[in-house]
Amino acid sequence: NSKAAFDALDSVTSGTFWARDLVNTAPNDLYPDSYAKQIRDELKPLDVSVEILDEKKLEKMGAGAILAVGKGSERQPRMVIMRWNGAGKKKGAKTIGLVGKGVTFDTGGISLKPGAGMDEMKMDMGGSAAVVGTVKALAKSNAKVNVVAIVGLAENMPSSNAYRPGDIVTSLSGKTIEVLNTDAEGRLVLADCLTHIQSKYKPDIIIDLATLTGAMMVALAHEYCGTFVNNDELWKQLEKSSAGTGEKLWRMPLDDVWKKEMESTVADVQNLAKSGRWGGACTAAGFLEHFIEDGVEWAHMDIAGTAWRKSDKPTVPKFGSGFGVRVLHDWITQNYQ
Repeated sequence: NSKAAFDALDSVTSGTFWARDLVNTAPNDLYPDSYAKQIRDELKPLDVSVEILDEKKLEKMGAGAILAVGKGSERQPRMVIMRWNGAGKKKGAKTIGLVGKGVTFDTGGISLKPGAGMDEMKMDMGGSAAVVGTVKALAKSNAKVNVVAIVGLAENMPSSNAYRPGDIVTSLSGKTIEVLNTDAEGRLVLADCLTHIQSKYKPDIIIDLATLTGAMMVALAHEYCGTFVNNDELWKQLEKSSAGTGEKLWRMPLDDVWKKEMESTVADVQNLAKSGRWGGACTAAGFLEHFIEDGVEWAHMDIAGTAWRKSDKPTVPKFGSGFGVRVLHDWITQNYQ
């Protein structure tokens, strides 16, 4: 049926285009509160339930990691929870969990980034854009699946109120995090989102997406998204969807060595590896692994290189690719509908 095929593609297109628009938006227009409201306005008419947690609710919950990242900004963090119940109470229906890093601008904080190219850091919310775009695509195509999605939105700024290297913050999980560099902030945002989705919604599978490390771009440039997966069957599904959609995924290793690298001597974990910059994308995944409960199927997609593109033409600006929407929509609908 050509109409059904077109409608499905049309839904994915609209989700992808929205993700691109979000990544391309100037950071003075897209900040945690404005972003959260845009998500609500875009998804609620599609029967997606949307809950916005502001800084007061996050504080009451004890989400100390995301709050630490956003402390230096006047624009305080938000966590947005979206639920699409397309399968309803269908017997055996799995719940898919999606988590996205939404750092709407990343100066690096007190560990300030170099000035050259800092404008690109408006794109540091690419993971969250992929997540909300996927939810839109699923809702528009009326996918018969149950999905819970969480994005952590924060702006990482240096100020008299900003978190510092040397600080120890208590995450939502109760684990303490020694901050060694305030520019390794995305993993703190994800940590609280991963804890919340597991403790409250208990999804069967979790995929997180984040523009997490420069190291991933050193390894795979703008071509491939490094994908860390703790389950071989899950990787096979993702690999098939990658081949089908053209959004290139490359499996990266998860290893206990890198998880141990992130253990701190003065807190439970630290946000930089003991060995420094070597294997930076792998140790970042090792950090996140500390916040994944035993037995939960999980994939971490580091989209640092694939969330945006630099054009070959000097007159064409850098632009968001909307990476993630197509491969995730395909993976979810092919395997769980």
